[in-house]
Amino acid sequence: MVETDSKAREIADYRLRKSKEKKATLSARGSVEQMLANIQAGESSELPVIIKTDVHGSLEAIKVALDKLGNDLVKIRVLTGAVGAISESDISLASASSALVFAFNVRAIPQARELSRRDNVEIRYHSIIYELIEDAKLALTGMLDPDLQENFIGYAEIKKVFSVSKIGKIAGCFVTEGSVKKGCSFRLLRDNTVVHQGKLKTLRRFKDEVNEVREGVECGMGFENYNDIQEGDVMECFEVKEVARSLETIEKKIS
Repeated sequence: MVETDSKAREIADYRLRKSKEKKATLSARGSVEQMLANIQAGESSELPVIIKTDVHGSLEAIKVALDKLGNDLVKIRVLTGAVGAISESDISLASASSALVFAFNVRAIPQARELSRRDNVEIRYHSIIYELIEDAKLALTGMLDPDLQENFIGYAEIKKVFSVSKIGKIAGCFVTEGSVKKGCSFRLLRDNTVVHQGKLKTLRRFKDEVNEVREGVECGMGFENYNDIQEGDVMECFEVKEVARSLETIEKKIS
C-alpha cells in the first residue's frame, strides 16, 4: 500500500511538473499574442521592442522612425537598442517583457537562437529599414503580415574559396545545421552581420550537381552575381513561401 501510494504521488508530481513546463514554454509567445490583441482592442498603449543593428547609423535611423509611429493612444516603446548580434540577454529581456525583437542586418548567436526557440520569443529579421518600419507598424495595430513566410532551412560554413576561370568564385562549404537546397535564398554572415543576400546558383557534391545537401556533409556552392566571399563566412539558407490569405486572416486584419 505504501509503495502504491508513493508511486501514485510520483506520477502525480511528474504530471504536474510537465504541465508547468508546458505552460512556461507557451507563456512568452502567448503573452506577445495577447499584447498584440490588447493593442488592437485598444486595451494596451505600448508595444515593447528590442532593436539590434549592424551599425549605429542604422540604429539611430530606426529609432527615430519608430518614435514617429503611433499616436496619443498607442506607441512603440524601445526597451533597448544596440549594435551587434542578438545575445542571450536580449532574448531573456524580450521573454520577460513580452517584447518583439527586431534585427537589422544582424543575427542571433547560436545560444540566443536556441533560447528564443525554447521561450518562443519572436525575432523579426530585416535587411531594409523601410520594411522593418512597416513590419513594426503592422505589429502596432496588432497585425503581423502573414502573407510572406520565411522558412529557415540550414547553415553552412565556407571552409575554402576557389577561383574558377569563366565562372568566378566557388565556396567549399560544410553544412553545420539543417540542409542547403539548390536555388534557395541565403544571407552571407560575417561576424554575425549580414554582408549580402542573394540566391544559390549551383550546389555540388564533388562534380555532380545535387538538389540538397544535409547537415554534416561537404559541398560546393556558386552564387548569382556575387564573389566577395571569405573563409569563415556563414551561409544562412532559407526559403520564402507565399502564404495564401484565409478568410480568418482577412477578417482579423479588418476587424
